[in-house]
Amino acid sequence: MQKILHTPEGVRDIYNRECEQKLLLQERLHSVIKSYGYRDIETPTFEFFDVFSKEVGTIPSRELYKFFDREGNTLVLRPDFTPSIARAASKYLLNENSTVRLTYLGNTFINNSSYQGRLKENTQIGAELIGDDSVDADAEIIALVIQSLLNSGLKEFQISLGHAGFFRALAEAAGLDDALMAELKELVANKNTFGVEKLLAGHPMDEKLRQAFESLPKLFGGEEALERAEALTDSQKALDALARLREIYRVLKVYGVEQYVSFDLGMLSRYMYYTGIVFRGYTFGTGDAIIKGGRYDHLLGHFGKEAPAVGFVTVVDQLLSALTRQKITQPVSSRHCMIIYEQEKREQAICKASELRRDGIDVELVRITDTRTREDCRAYAEASSCVLVVEMK
Repeated sequence: MQKILHTPEGVRDIYNRECEQKLLLQERLHSVIKSYGYRDIETPTFEFFDVFSKEVGTIPSRELYKFFDREGNTLVLRPDFTPSIARAASKYLLNENSTVRLTYLGNTFINNSSYQGRLKENTQIGAELIGDDSVDADAEIIALVIQSLLNSGLKEFQISLGHAGFFRALAEAAGLDDALMAELKELVANKNTFGVEKLLAGHPMDEKLRQAFESLPKLFGGEEALERAEALTDSQKALDALARLREIYRVLKVYGVEQYVSFDLGMLSRYMYYTGIVFRGYTFGTGDAIIKGGRYDHLLGHFGKEAPAVGFVTVVDQLLSALTRQKITQPVSSRHCMIIYEQEKREQAICKASELRRDGIDVELVRITDTRTREDCRAYAEASSCVLVVEMK
């Protein structure tokens, strides 16, 4: 039988210093989220298919890793944490007028062959604020995102903030059917202005609405982007979405983080459950978003309890890649010690190791053998960046 030494496409091993850096990054991100009062939750790695069905509005079925249990139920490796958290919160945590803050850490799995060079298994850490539909809740989540990135060591990044309700209001005013709206949404999300113009050329609509759709891919920037957007529509729902973004920005100024936020009215998520703000975080060193999030006020209703909610995830692997390329490393407080000993010094080596471990030092025992000389052990210690090497002689 041929030995299998490589991993399947889209997954990888993480080891040595990279693994240590990743674990330290996760700890730093988690500590910030906890400081905002969020409680830990763990949900299963796989769930029933219905948790991620088309009606929920998450990843398309063809991109799910599906399998069957012994009873014939279709199960799915989670592609997205939010529906799982919504299900668990609906079942265990929500009472009338309650507000729940939850944080989680784990891996997601997306089976998409178009993800060339991208991982199909990603580690994510995130937070969900459930039971609060206020501007304050939206602003808290965004402020938490920014503080998390600052705590990771990142200095240059931007949070792009949009509103799912703005595009939806324009689509309703234009009377677009679902198929046309889906095609238009993809073109806008890809900043394809020419594609938008071509698609709408044969569709009769008010000229002001047409201009609004054609302007969407370019509606990004500072507060002036909101002013440009307001001039493009008379829809009250669209204007309400813009007013909410303005109010969120005012609260973010109180947090003192507004310099990290810009607006993008053409930013549209593939997740259909978003109803309000949507946002993504970007930095140098990776073309993909390191942060994704938004408001989803109807998702919990799929699981039996209506409640507004807003949340985000940090894609740890993308963030770590960006930090590495920007030459930002997690400060490692190394306490790794190595004790090199020969067989006859075994008792002394073990006693010394126990003593050092009681003092909070990590100790690795390395025995000299016929095939591993003292010089080999010293070279290994040097390669391992030990802060202390003890040779028992």
